[in-house]
This record gives sequence, structure tokens and C-alpha cells, in this order.
Amino acid sequence: MASTSVSKVASLDEAVALVQPGNTLATSGFVGIGTPDGLLDALARAYAKHGRPGGLSLVFAAGQGDGKTRGLNRLALPGLLKRAVGGHWGLIPKIGAMALAGEIEAYNLPQGSISHLYRDIAAGKPGTLSRVGLGTFVDPRNGGGKVNARSTEDLVELVQIHGKEWLLYRAFPIDVVFLRGTTADPHGNITMEREALTLDNLAMAMAAKNSGGVVIVQVERLAQAGSLPARSVKIPGALVDCVAVAEAEYHAQTYSTPYSPAFSGELRLPLERVPPPAMDVRKVVGRRAAYELVPGSLINLGIGMPESVAGVAAEEGLLPVLTLTAEPGIIGGLPASGLDFGAAVNTEALVDQSQQFDFYDGGGLDQAYLGMAQVDALGNVNVSRFGSTFAGCGGFINISQNARKVVFVGTFTCGGLRLAIGDGCLRILEEGRTRKFVKAVEQITFSGKQARESGHETMVVTERAVFRLTDTGLRLEEIAPGVDLERDVLGQMDFRPEIKEPLRLMDARIFHAAPMGLRASLDERPIASRLEFDTQQEVLFINFAGLTLRNEDDLKRIGEAVAQVCEPLGRRVRAVVDYDGFSVPAHLADAYAMLVGELTERYYERVTRYTSSAFLRLKLGSSLQAHHVAPELFDTQRHALESLKRRRESRQTPTGSE
Repeated sequence: MASTSVSKVASLDEAVALVQPGNTLATSGFVGIGTPDGLLDALARAYAKHGRPGGLSLVFAAGQGDGKTRGLNRLALPGLLKRAVGGHWGLIPKIGAMALAGEIEAYNLPQGSISHLYRDIAAGKPGTLSRVGLGTFVDPRNGGGKVNARSTEDLVELVQIHGKEWLLYRAFPIDVVFLRGTTADPHGNITMEREALTLDNLAMAMAAKNSGGVVIVQVERLAQAGSLPARSVKIPGALVDCVAVAEAEYHAQTYSTPYSPAFSGELRLPLERVPPPAMDVRKVVGRRAAYELVPGSLINLGIGMPESVAGVAAEEGLLPVLTLTAEPGIIGGLPASGLDFGAAVNTEALVDQSQQFDFYDGGGLDQAYLGMAQVDALGNVNVSRFGSTFAGCGGFINISQNARKVVFVGTFTCGGLRLAIGDGCLRILEEGRTRKFVKAVEQITFSGKQARESGHETMVVTERAVFRLTDTGLRLEEIAPGVDLERDVLGQMDFRPEIKEPLRLMDARIFHAAPMGLRASLDERPIASRLEFDTQQEVLFINFAGLTLRNEDDLKRIGEAVAQVCEPLGRRVRAVVDYDGFSVPAHLADAYAMLVGELTERYYERVTRYTSSAFLRLKLGSSLQAHHVAPELFDTQRHALESLKRRRESRQTPTGSE
């Protein structure tokens, strides 16, 4: 594709003059990262002055705003927008209010699905085919993502392929895109060296170009023609119609930080100098959630309360053994919070947003930590629309539906909640006015039924109680020391959950100001504490997640721990073993496999095991088979348990292990 000698550089006002009445306009950005505020402001000024271009259809994937006046909030002018199709709405309350009032057509679709739509529109496909959204409010049987009665067109279609249900997010032409980069040359080649994210810029440019539309890019500086390194160009000039330079006030790296070389990858920060989180309710929730971290895991952290998990992981020295990610494309490092959210320091890699959602949607995440506004007895979770709040789903559906384990985090109640934290316990000084555990959520953003069918583990962690989703619904498993079960927990719920016996107390270290020593606890957790016999399910759960066998003494301790649990039962038991992050050195592999065989013959009726690592399943399976032990390895706990159940029902008892 040949470049042109004609300069594509224009003023912001000249650039937005290319937008025509009735156009479909797609805008890039994540909070304030990559959000083209100069172009958005110029478009709003043009409409306010001339009354055109009006009747636009706005499309956006991630939230683009500060919750006040910046970003897409600039476009909340009567008549400027006819329709808005977006992922996260919580940061654009002005447009959200128009949607709730029925002043515009409005649709809320998963962020990742919109991100993928850009790519599929560019490729000329009929839409994006995905299972993301099934069972939620995006499912056409539950509203199809329509926000109000004015929104009548069906943008999501339910289809059947090979006997399975899928959702088709329908493609549509894109007339104009507003993008943002760092440097442009006169031919329109764009680099992004000072940007914290690359987002969907390339896919959006291709989508507009192949729709016969216009590509407009905001930058902060210009370079001489031919001076930009080809491998640094993120958007080729052949795809760009117009480039406009914005003033610094419209081109901050994030809405909180004008520019940080750490966010752009220019330098790495010494994380030991990052201050620890303040000792408050966020830290308490983050600490309990951090107990679920498994070394070697690949994790997503959502915005808001889940950000506390990153701070706790950093304080406890866990970052070197984890890979934290954020949906706009961050892999590794320490994710930022607040209006810096989406950026990160000391990242290992940065990919485009659509690529990140490819990985998420395909089940690549070991764990996800996400917020929650409402939870019901069936395990449904609502974060998108409740009361007068319209936050939108963002990437929540993509992430929660496909991560192997999801931990929802938040306070037990909200609105005036006051707590006393210290001395190893928690006291409720003033209860929140709004309950989060309700009979039925107002909108299903996460389907408990879908989670059970997919075999994914689901937990809810609050400052005073911990729940797990089971086949029958939500089960209470832990409460904080210092709280009263009936008054402070069950009395603040609109339903009565199943209660696990014995009900455990949360670790008192969570409620002390000093660091918990969590890294050492995970590394040195006694083997005996990793075994638990569930009397309700009559299953022995063996948690070897994150365990590294070091010597023959570890093997001896495993044998002793199994005997201690099983001998008093006086019968062989069914068992399921969690091998996520498990490691056995080569010189112990044969001895471990022999131990497994011995324990199987003596104590187990049947055993299944699971790990998300395909490599470990292959390696462990080969070792066990070599010692005449059937491996029975699965990718999730749910599938391992289902196998146990099927075998029992059919009265088959082939050789198991552990």
C-alpha cells in the first residue's frame, strides 16, 4: 500500500468536520488511557455551535471517562447522539442518564465482544460468534443488552451450532473512528511510544477503512516523513485519513497522571518502594481474597475493590510468583488503580485489547478477582444495573464466565458501613443501609447456573463472610472473628444460605496491621492442613495447589496426613486432588508415583485430580501410568467431581490414586 505525499495533518476542528450527520462513530480509550479528548471536545463544540453533525450512533468498548465531564461525557448534548452501544457505562454518567431516561437508544454489550466486533467488521464477517453472555442480560431471552424501551433493534442473536447455543453479535458498518497515538508523520503513520495501552486502534482503523469510513487520529506531536521506525508504527498511514495534534490538557497519559515513564515501559520501578495499602476495609477484603492466590497462576483483577488484591500481593511479596493481567492488554507487573486503572508498571508484555479477550474468552485465566453489587442464593451476581445505578458490564462477563476460578469481592453491605478493624478481629460499628445479598439480583451479569454447568469454581469474599457456590447454591464457609453469625451475617441477608459445618473463622492475621507473611504461608503450608474430608459430599479434598515437593520427608508427610484422615473412617473413600501449581522434581517423581499407588490401594475407592496446566496433566499422567495408576486428570474441580459422581452411580471402581 503506497503512501501519499499529501499531508494528512489538520486542526482538531478540521478533523471533526469530516463527521457527517447520522454517522456511526467508534471511539477508542480505556478510562483516560488512549481517550481522544481533543477530538471529542472539538466534536462537542462543533455541534454546540452549528447544530451538526447530529443523530450519531456512538460505539465504544471500554469505559472512556472520569465519571464527571471528560471523555465521552463531552458528547452528552441533546440531539448529538441518537444511539450508544457500549461496554462500560459507569464512567460516563451523563450519557448513562440519557440512556436511562430514554432520550437515546442504548445497548450494553460485553467489552470483549465489542472489541472482537471491530476485528470481525474489518474482516467482513457477519458478526462475532461467542458463548460470552449466555444466561446473562445480554442473552436475547433476557433482553439482548437493550437498556430501554426505545432500543428495539436486535443486536444480539441466539444461534445453534452443533447442538450448542451461541450468541451472534451482529456486525454493522463503522463510518468514523476517533483514535489516539503519540507521534504521527505527514503520511499518517502513527506510533504509540508514550501511550500506556495500544487497545483496539489497529482493528478499529481497519474496520472503518473497510466500511468505507474515515479514520481520524489524535496525537501529541509530529515527526518528519520517513523518520518513524517501521516496527514502531502501530497504525499504518495507509489506513489513516486525518491526523490532529491536541494540546497537553487533552492528551494526558491517564486522567490521573500526565505522563509516567513506568506506564509506557520506558523504565521499571523498584516495587519494594511502593507504599503498602492503608489498613481499611478494602485491605481486609483484599487480604482474605489473596489467600486464594496460587503461585504460578495467571490472574485478572477488575476495577474497584479487586484492585486491593494487587496491593496486598505486592506487600506480601507474591508478585514474583504470579502473573497479573488487566483486560485492555496488560500482562505481568503491578496494575495501577483509580483513574490510572488499565495501566501497569513493570509489565512483561502488552498486547492489543482484542488479543487479551481472545485469551480470556478461550479460558486462559486461572483466576479472576471481580467486584459485586448484588448476589443471590443461586449464585447470580449483578454489577451492571441496580437501583438508579447504571454501570454497565464492561469486560466483567467475558472474564467471569471464562476464568477457571472467580472470586467476587466487596463489602457485605454498603452505604454508611463503619467498621473497627484490629486486634485480630472485626466489629460492626454501623451497618450499611443497602444489602448486597438479595433474594434475586435485578440484572444477571454473572449466571450461577452457567458457572455450575461450565465447572468453574466460584467464591464470594467480604470483610466478614466467605461463600462458595455449590450445586445447590451459595454456601457460607467462613466468618470473621468478632462478628455475630445471626446478627451480622445471616441477619443482613435476604435469604438463608447453606452453612458449612464446621463453620471456620477467617485468619486473625487479616485483621492486624502488620504484614501477614502470606508468601511464607503459601510456600510452607503444612501438608496436613491441605487435606479436608467433606462429610456432606463424602469426598476427601486434597489441596496440592502451589505445593513443591522438596525431599523424601515431604512424601512421608503426605502418607501420614492421608492416614490420619482416612484411618478413623474405617473405609476407603473417594478423593479429588487440586494440582494447580504443583511441582515434583525429577528425582522424586518415581517415588511420588509409587506413594500414590500405595495410598490408592489402601485408602481410596476412587480418586480424580485436576489442574489447569495441560503440561502438568501430560507430565503427571505419564508418570502415574508408568506405575500402573490410572491418572484421571481433568482441567477443573467441577469436572473431577462429576467424574467421581458418575463412577459411583454406575458402581464402577477402577484404580485411582493419591
